[in-house]
Amino acid sequence: MTIPPSGNTPPSNGVFQPPHGGGPSQYPPYPQQPWQQPPAPKGGGGLKWLLGCVALLAIIVLTVVVTISVAGNGDRSSVSASSESEDPPRSGLASANDTGPAAIIVEDATCAAQGPIFSTWVADTQHGWGDRDPLLPASAWTPEIRSQYEDAARVMRQTADELTPLVKATPHRVMRELYQQFMAYARAYADAVPTYTPTDNYLARVTIAAADAVANICAAIDYKSAPARAPLVTPHTSPKDVPGTMDAERPSPFLTKNDVVCEDWGSMLKRFDSDTIKWSETSPDIPASQWAPEQRQIFDDVTPVMRRLASQLQALGAQSDNHTLRDFADLSAQYRMGYVEALPTYTPADKYLANASIRLAGLVNSACQAVEK
Repeated sequence: MTIPPSGNTPPSNGVFQPPHGGGPSQYPPYPQQPWQQPPAPKGGGGLKWLLGCVALLAIIVLTVVVTISVAGNGDRSSVSASSESEDPPRSGLASANDTGPAAIIVEDATCAAQGPIFSTWVADTQHGWGDRDPLLPASAWTPEIRSQYEDAARVMRQTADELTPLVKATPHRVMRELYQQFMAYARAYADAVPTYTPTDNYLARVTIAAADAVANICAAIDYKSAPARAPLVTPHTSPKDVPGTMDAERPSPFLTKNDVVCEDWGSMLKRFDSDTIKWSETSPDIPASQWAPEQRQIFDDVTPVMRRLASQLQALGAQSDNHTLRDFADLSAQYRMGYVEALPTYTPADKYLANASIRLAGLVNSACQAVEK
């Protein structure tokens, strides 16, 4: 894959149009794929993770390129019905007063800052660890494999430390939670390395999903899909209560025991995966204006499936007493509905809405699997 060179920006008309043919795309590939990363087979399953990270790296780099010019204007607007006051929050968190419903994020100044942090993390974990067999326990590691895991653990801890300023700076509660859960699960995975068992790989999956969700949220902002589609989505009602403000530097994993919704969550996503096979095989780089009748029919058929998923996400989130899980469920539902509402006038930039939704949902599923021991 070719990383987008510096200077790539959307065309002047604001419509995202990736090139077709003539060599590698200057834009990141569409990582539209089933709801979860399939269990890695022995002897090379880590390649799937590596390919995912390369895609994530491409998204992050384009985010840096486009967002740097945006971040300087200081606009932190969002469709979220936040109750931010004009007074600085006492907690030191810009998001401390965001108590409104989770909603599609149309602006976030931390998008520029997350790019270099996550891109360095991805690059530094591609020296062998990305090709690992996650089913191999620590007791069976060679010295070389152990060194790869130890290097990955060190990089994860370092990356977690570097996210602290972003936790404090983002004005959006759920964006803060994504940064914090990357931090919490990255450190939990690093702590597990000395006595690693295959179940600990789910900690890494949560970490990866959190970073990937952030990257796609920022890409949707940068390529104008988020601000274009957010007004089309009916926001949820404000939650009765919101997650407490975790320690900005030492957040905890949001799921430490099996949640009441975990079993249904996995079943919901498996059904969605099965019901969207034809859709997942379509090209995301063709705008609606150029769809063949067959492709249009596929998108028409998948629309009620996606509406059902959004409703299920919101319903399951409401059943949970875990405030962070509920925020992730609500935000995933909002991005899914943003994608659905985009379909009549779909442009390739709208793929990031679907990606953000599925990464958020996959994050919760992996967190559930991490505690199912």
